Amino acid sequence: MGALTKMTLGLAVVLAGTMAAAGCSKAPEAPPAGAPAGRPGGGRAGGGPVPVTVAVAGQRQVPITLQVIGTVEAYATVQVRAQVTGALTAVHFREGDEVKEGQELFSLDRRPLEAALRQAEAALARDTAQAANARASAGRYQDLAARGIATREQVDQTRTSASALEATVEADKAAIENATVQLQYATIRSPLSGRTGALMVNAGNLVRANDTAPLVVINQITPVFVTFAVPESRLAELKAAMARGSVGVSASAPNQAGPPDTGRVTFVDNLVDRSTGTIRVKATFPNGLRHLWPGQFVNVTATLGELANAIVLPTTAVQTGPNGQYVYVVGAGAAPKSGGPDAAPGGPTVQMRLVTVDRTLGNEIVVSSGVAAGETVVTDGQVRLTPGARISVKPSSAAPADRKAAS
Repeated sequence: MGALTKMTLGLAVVLAGTMAAAGCSKAPEAPPAGAPAGRPGGGRAGGGPVPVTVAVAGQRQVPITLQVIGTVEAYATVQVRAQVTGALTAVHFREGDEVKEGQELFSLDRRPLEAALRQAEAALARDTAQAANARASAGRYQDLAARGIATREQVDQTRTSASALEATVEADKAAIENATVQLQYATIRSPLSGRTGALMVNAGNLVRANDTAPLVVINQITPVFVTFAVPESRLAELKAAMARGSVGVSASAPNQAGPPDTGRVTFVDNLVDRSTGTIRVKATFPNGLRHLWPGQFVNVTATLGELANAIVLPTTAVQTGPNGQYVYVVGAGAAPKSGGPDAAPGGPTVQMRLVTVDRTLGNEIVVSSGVAAGETVVTDGQVRLTPGARISVKPSSAAPADRKAAS
């Protein structure tokens, strides 16, 4: 009885193992037709279409721009220094004031300079009288020599004395002019219209002629320069644009409110910097609102022309792969409505296309090949896609792209 029971239990175990093996060896079902390799159902691993956002490729004229960082420079800078030594008696402005050309800035003690001028005038009067007497003496000796009373040597001596005193008179006149100029230097005036900086001295200090430290620095900021570097590769475009006419430039500070300031390129350096591969360019801005300040870094955009009939895509549509940059284009050629009558069974499909990027304009990219105007490209969700994968367009994703492309 015990042996029979053991034999029955053994047969049961063998039958159970055979049935389990048969169940495990069942062949898998084939994927639906049209599904890309490795992705059952033609889309995601779960079999459904991949949800994406799309946009329509637009065609329009786009500006050819150059965007760089620039530096604001004063149109003119003057370091005001004293040209005579003396005590500073008065300051006629406050630091940071706007001053006009010719406006009085500083006054120095005039008394020593006035005394020097009077001394030079007195010397001129003395030497003028002596010169007149010497000329009269030369005339008398000339008459005496004609009558044989004076010698020729005496005549020559009187003439020489008269000529020397006449030269002394001319030197005295020059000394008076110099003393007059020195007296004018006692009043220091602004050589240009601009804004004053920090005041380096105050009234009561002794200032020296051409001292190392200036009394004040004046910057002219209306107009103002913006200096920036242009890559050597863009120099030909810049020169061609300048040959057609003036090149417009806009500049704005990083936190500037309102529209940027506009100006024109007025200077291109005559040498490319070999260490950086760039060339120095200056643009002049009216700067009437004083948005631009000397020494400030600004965002500069130079407009070099326009590109006609350019194909424009959102920057998010272009991806980079082993073979270059590419986009996913919806196979139907237009943005399908989610669940609409144009949707293919299981969702429309996409194809991968290599594109050639011409330039980037903010949030848009201009492509020169690979996509035609009016075609629909995927802008989000590309990481889940492969060529031929089915997609489903997220609601309201195509409408904004259509409006942007149409604008």
